Amino acid sequence: MEGSQQPGGADPPQGTTPKPTIERRRSRALSVLKSSKPKVNDEGQSSGAGGVAKGILHRRPTLGPRKKEKHIQIEEGPQRPNPLVNASSIYMGSYGPSPSASRPISMRSLRSPGSPRSPRPSAIGTPRHSGMATPRHSLSAMGMNTVHLEDLDHLLRDLNVHLETYGIQEMRDGFFDAPFFKPPKTDKEELMRSARDTLPASFRKKHPLSVSHFLPKQWHELKSVVRRLMTTRAGIKLTKSFLGFFIPYILCLIPVVGNWVGRYRYIMVLSALFNHPGRTVGAQIDGAVLTIMGTCTGLGWGALALYVSDSTSVAESGYGGVLAAFLIIFMGVMASLRSYFIRIYQFVVPAGIAAMFCCLAETGRNVTWEKLLAYGIPWALGQGISLIVCFAIAPDGGSRQIALALFDAFRVVQEGLTLPRTENQSIHRQLSWTFVNLSQAYRDLALDISYTRFAPADIAEVRNAMQAVVRSLLSLKTETELFSGAENNNNQRDDSGDGDVVVNIEEPRSRQASTGTIEEQAVNLVIKTLAAPTEQLLADMRDGIDCCNAVLLGMSGYRKYIGPPPEVSSDVLGSLVNLRKAKIRFDKLHKELVNDEAFPATFSNYPDVVELFLFVNPVRQTADSLEALLVLVMKMQQSQKKWQVYLPHYPFHKSLQRTNAQVRHDRGGMTTGLFFRSQRELNALMIGAQKSTFQPLPRNKAEESATASSHESDDGDEDVIIDNEMSSPKKTFRYKLWKVLHRAQGFEMRYALKVAIVVSMLSVPAWLEQSRKWYNDYQSWWAVIVVWIMVHPRTGGNIQDLFTRSFCAILGAIWGGVAHAARDGHPVVVAVFAAIYMIPMVYRYTQSSHTRSGLVGCLSFIIVSLDLQAQGNRLSNINIAWTLGVAFVVGVISAILVSWLLWPFVARHELRKSLSGMIYYSALIYRGVVAQYIYYEEGDEPTQEDITRSEMLEGRLREAFVRMRHLLALTRHEIRLREPFNPLPYSALIESCEAFFENLVEVRQFSLYFHPNFMSQNEAVSNELLPLRRDAVASILMTLYILAGALRGKRRVPRYLPSAMVARKRLLDRMEELEMEQQEEERHKEDGGEHDEAQGKRNNQGPGGQTAEESGMRFAQVYQFAYSKGLTQCVEHLEQLQKYTKAICGEVGFDPDDFAEVEHKIEDE
Repeated sequence: MEGSQQPGGADPPQGTTPKPTIERRRSRALSVLKSSKPKVNDEGQSSGAGGVAKGILHRRPTLGPRKKEKHIQIEEGPQRPNPLVNASSIYMGSYGPSPSASRPISMRSLRSPGSPRSPRPSAIGTPRHSGMATPRHSLSAMGMNTVHLEDLDHLLRDLNVHLETYGIQEMRDGFFDAPFFKPPKTDKEELMRSARDTLPASFRKKHPLSVSHFLPKQWHELKSVVRRLMTTRAGIKLTKSFLGFFIPYILCLIPVVGNWVGRYRYIMVLSALFNHPGRTVGAQIDGAVLTIMGTCTGLGWGALALYVSDSTSVAESGYGGVLAAFLIIFMGVMASLRSYFIRIYQFVVPAGIAAMFCCLAETGRNVTWEKLLAYGIPWALGQGISLIVCFAIAPDGGSRQIALALFDAFRVVQEGLTLPRTENQSIHRQLSWTFVNLSQAYRDLALDISYTRFAPADIAEVRNAMQAVVRSLLSLKTETELFSGAENNNNQRDDSGDGDVVVNIEEPRSRQASTGTIEEQAVNLVIKTLAAPTEQLLADMRDGIDCCNAVLLGMSGYRKYIGPPPEVSSDVLGSLVNLRKAKIRFDKLHKELVNDEAFPATFSNYPDVVELFLFVNPVRQTADSLEALLVLVMKMQQSQKKWQVYLPHYPFHKSLQRTNAQVRHDRGGMTTGLFFRSQRELNALMIGAQKSTFQPLPRNKAEESATASSHESDDGDEDVIIDNEMSSPKKTFRYKLWKVLHRAQGFEMRYALKVAIVVSMLSVPAWLEQSRKWYNDYQSWWAVIVVWIMVHPRTGGNIQDLFTRSFCAILGAIWGGVAHAARDGHPVVVAVFAAIYMIPMVYRYTQSSHTRSGLVGCLSFIIVSLDLQAQGNRLSNINIAWTLGVAFVVGVISAILVSWLLWPFVARHELRKSLSGMIYYSALIYRGVVAQYIYYEEGDEPTQEDITRSEMLEGRLREAFVRMRHLLALTRHEIRLREPFNPLPYSALIESCEAFFENLVEVRQFSLYFHPNFMSQNEAVSNELLPLRRDAVASILMTLYILAGALRGKRRVPRYLPSAMVARKRLLDRMEELEMEQQEEERHKEDGGEHDEAQGKRNNQGPGGQTAEESGMRFAQVYQFAYSKGLTQCVEHLEQLQKYTKAICGEVGFDPDDFAEVEHKIEDE
């Protein structure tokens, strides 16, 4: 649609003059075209080539006078006919009139950042309407769009937006019209330099695979572990765990007890170690019950297998096949249950060990039934000893973990209330982690039996109240000039005002000076009025947080161990009274400020004033959230519940997917487990948003009646099926069968298949005559048990884990052999060796992040040392030690190799896929916010249930961002052969996606206080803005969908994406025009005496109408400013998403320069 062809597409007839040259004028700042209103002849038609005729194409009539601007003039020969005169004979396709007359697309008001915008026509010589602008009074707050247009200017400077629309646009039958522009070139070095600031804290440490830093790192960690054991409760926990192991170990070293227990005496020690007492009382009871039940199940299945293998002569001759079938089936089922339900981890692992013991140990044609008792009795004894130690030594009823979570949460909230401060990324991430950790602590308390003064229901309410406070803190502005002082502020503004006058010599000085003076006076008035009450409010809020911390930690019984110090007051009632007094004083001064005659009613013209209110208003809302927390804590303090036992309080179907903190740690792979669980829960929540379909509104009464009749005739609960079945597809047998088969393709069945393969391969020597003897004598079947313990449903381990676990297995076997050989197996000497070796190894298993290497080190030492005690001199001690050590190493290597070869877990791949999912979910969240909170019909306002659901979904998304950063840290442990993995674009992409999401949260929150006038009051304006709003929303959605698909399939991103910046600017430009036109209409009505009547009808003002308006929408201008700014910032973060996604996936280029480069490469080859 350049000047070479008419809009209608018809070529000029022969004999006309050639197309004249188009003269373009260059503006001060950018090479953009200036739009104008064309000359109009007597018939109302445009006289230029860019004109529009009556009928299909016509120019939009203006509602008010428009300033005549410079425009493109196309000289036309006197004999050149105008093809638009007879518009009815020209087919224009899907083209229609443009909302703006003859203007460059969305670039009407572009200027350089250093020069101010020219005054609008309505602002020159015409006073503004002095009444407060509310969402129902005006389309947008006056002057507000100007500010956000300036925010977009720096993003649009490099775009080649030089296309002239000539007063028409392509309507495309009401569908999305995406603007495309050539993207500016990106400085990759600068992009990576800015991304370096977004890396998680774990990347500040030395690389874990660095050889040069290995020894210094181990020495530093050793010192930190010793300090932690000596100064925290970690030492008590280690003592309990070690005694849980050491007591049964000493019993096994006593000859009388050891002989009574039998050859497999080490089972008692393994039982106590597996469910060690370094956990809460409720978790210990739960573990004892589950492990005993699992052992009984495994022994029962193994006994059945042994009975069937010995039932007939045929079965006896092929006993190996029978045992193999029973074992593979059972292990496949147990593996699938282990991956499906994390709650029964302590059930399935002992069940698998017991079944493998029955089917592999002492196998042959003759069944030895005594081995069932030799395994079952020691296991029960080990659980009993561990339970006694847990109850006898510093028992934890479940309060400590929730006390630690609350103490950390209050500490982070205190840091968040330290205002003003510079923007701190660390505090923001700590607040997000606190939001997640509070929920986790409550679930751990409610999952098991607890003995506390905290009722689980009360802790749930405290968690919700604390999360509300954290949610408010996340929306606070951390930087403000409220406390800087009016005098300093005046000096700064005078300097900046003088600078503006020097630069903008073309602007009227009097206008600039007067505007600056009014803004300075308004800013000084706000600072003078609200600085002191806001500071007092923040101080009372910090005191209230300290008071809540003291009360709750005192109720837990751990205040003297954890904090706060005794001098911190526990007077909740006094803190609550002080906070309420501060709120009342703040509200009083706030109201006096608004009603002050010196305070301008149209203060939204001044961004600095609005920024001050955007700081103080969220602080005031945070005070409401904190007041609710104080009231709740005061009720808990007054009730003074006694210590009592609480049964599990968590729903059973949800508890199957969760377990307590110690089990999460002991099973290993906690980071990946928490990541995938959060992703699974988020996917379940987003299913509804993914399945929702668009239902267009009826355009006329006929369509509305037809839609209503169709809804009456159709059953809304039933889906239409092609074969005319009346039942829902989800109720059919084939759908249920598909669902089962589809679920069987998930990682759970893959994990079961991996376990079945490796178990069957390593178990074959137990059932062959030529290998059965040595396999049983040296107990090589421990390789199979080690595989079952080590292999993880999700992550198998990296190269560092392979060497570390193998080293621990070898070290334990060697240390066990040395301990027995020191004094020929003297019990005291072996016990001393055990204490020296097992104290650090038990710590590594129970408290460090290297769980499985610590566990395999413990197993190898226990089994080798105690088996040497049981064997006596029957076999060579050296042979027993090295064969068992080799068996452990084979089990470790097999578990890691099968995880590498079959459906491996690669952290960087999962990170990329999760980023794709988060961008896609951000698109769904954006769509939902726009549909539910912004563009809704009158009467369909969001309800409290909608708000609660949105907050719950936002909480899941915050947890997902936390888990993604943890997953990013795992990429450092993976070796990549092609090139080192670059985490910078991934970290920056997570940060940009989170910032986009936080802006959406702000938009949703502010839209509750400012309801945009979209679907009511002025249908003509709504219809005028509808295509622009559609394009602004669709540009963002389309871009997000493209980026998500590129990350998911590792495909390159198209170079040309819909420009959300231009679409946003088009909307703001048009809203600004309609605002001016609306002001002109209101001014004319005011002159005619019609303004008061229309205003009263619009607001339903009576005796109490104005009061209701002021109480509910008193600061609609402030929230509208924040709402519009949030949407603009979404566009800015979208640009960052595009850059970093292209840095990860690459960019598809199809410019002529790109083709030229390809041709040159082909020619060179």
